[in-house]
Amino acid sequence: MRKILVIAYYWPPAGGPGVQRWLKFVKYLPEFGIEPIVYVPENPSYPIVDEKFVREVPDSIKIVKQPIREPYGWASLLSKKKTKTISSGIIKEKDPSFIEKVLLWIRGNLFIPDARKLWVKPSISYLAKVIADEGIETIITTGPPHSLHLIGLGLKKKYNIDWIADFRDPWTSIGYHKKLRLTEYARLKHKALEKGVLLRADKIVVTSNTTKTEFEAITPKPIKVITNGFDDDLPTVKLDSKFTISHIGSLLTGRNPLGFWQALQELISENHAFKNAIKIQLAGVVGEEVLQSIKDYGLTDYVKQLGYLSHDRVLEIQQKSQLLLLLEIDSEETKGIIPGKLFEYLNAKRPILAIGPKGWEAGAMVEQHKAGNTCLHDNIPALKNVLLEAFHHYEKGTLVCNSEGVKQYHRKALTESLAKFI
Repeated sequence: MRKILVIAYYWPPAGGPGVQRWLKFVKYLPEFGIEPIVYVPENPSYPIVDEKFVREVPDSIKIVKQPIREPYGWASLLSKKKTKTISSGIIKEKDPSFIEKVLLWIRGNLFIPDARKLWVKPSISYLAKVIADEGIETIITTGPPHSLHLIGLGLKKKYNIDWIADFRDPWTSIGYHKKLRLTEYARLKHKALEKGVLLRADKIVVTSNTTKTEFEAITPKPIKVITNGFDDDLPTVKLDSKFTISHIGSLLTGRNPLGFWQALQELISENHAFKNAIKIQLAGVVGEEVLQSIKDYGLTDYVKQLGYLSHDRVLEIQQKSQLLLLLEIDSEETKGIIPGKLFEYLNAKRPILAIGPKGWEAGAMVEQHKAGNTCLHDNIPALKNVLLEAFHHYEKGTLVCNSEGVKQYHRKALTESLAKFI
């Protein structure tokens, strides 16, 4: 069986979508003649923890670890709360405090490409013996954090190995780069590192066609689109009696769906039955600006914050909801972002309301698979029409989703595609 070395940062007990991609690939790769050895940090600072993922790690998989030094412990001396929120990806767009500005500047300009850069050199040294002892011929790095690709770059320079760089998200074109208060030097440094990785890696994996097109303008190396997916036996649950609309995952400032809140406000004031039936559920971290918008639109009584939920509980919530909400930031940079939750939404077979930018790849997928409707953030009439039509079907007991062609996103099918590319 061919051995490969997978270099990852997010690994159980980390929670959230970042950990699931390679946890599932590792689960299925042996079925396709590939034995993965996984290298992860020994003492990481995960912003979200889900202990239930630990039991999904196959007993047969060899895992090697090395300590990591991360700056969040030092930064917390300035503000523990603000450090935690920034490390979780919550960046205030309006009136950031002086401490928040300082932390963002430090994060963007002193830790390039990211706060895990201190793990790069020790990992290159440590993995030399692992590669030799295990007879490794192929390594795979997965980012973000993109500093892990620098580990791959360092190993590629030193050893005669194949290197595949897996990008779960874009690098320099990701929306939050604009919020990091980058100097011109830092911006150019990110660009140079990104180009170096794309030119030196033997193969590249991305999660969207948009990112593939972006990278093809930089490198001639082979690029394969392998999306995220689903892998779970779904619980048998009864639909909520309320007209429940659920959003799973972080709902941070940039995704704040002002048009959606306005459409809800108007429907509640215009339709008494809708007012009595509507319930909004938010599972995950919710930004302060989002909470303020909910209050400003008079929706506080209709919104329930569930906080971070275990993955098992998320699957249950998705199955019970009448409608699933998929959101993305309204900007050019996010057209190629395909949230990992989309694939579990598709598997849940509940109608999806996708709200995002014009030309959004994920929104097109929702309609392609006949899984729901896609609207722009500022198209209030369209949002109201979709919500009202769904509500009328809910009243008649006919709110269903007959999606098509989603089996291709099962984790096993995706792993088979990856194994062939390796």
